[in-house]
Amino acid sequence: MLVFLGIYLAVALMWSVPTWLTAAYLAASLVCFVTYALDKRAAQAGCRRVPERTLHVMGLAGGWPGALLAQQWLRHKSSKVSFRTRFWATVVLNVSAFVLLNSPWMAGLAG
Repeated sequence: MLVFLGIYLAVALMWSVPTWLTAAYLAASLVCFVTYALDKRAAQAGCRRVPERTLHVMGLAGGWPGALLAQQWLRHKSSKVSFRTRFWATVVLNVSAFVLLNSPWMAGLAG
């Protein structure tokens, strides 16, 4: 997460980041954290679980910082190798899209 913070700050200083995007990351992270917490509770109670695909899509949509915190603090979805591999792939895709969409190259394509 510190690496993303560094990337975020670099992008913000070089090209600027819209305020709404920062708010979107925070909101998506909060929703993702809560979803992981609910899924952990469901797992412990033997109830219906949140599909892994849903967790990955939420992370890809910008909720991965909240997902990462939930994995560490709640110890949920932190040991299954196939899940973690897909999770980190979504993080790389999300961060790459973040940089690309805020870069001057994208502005050049738009106008």
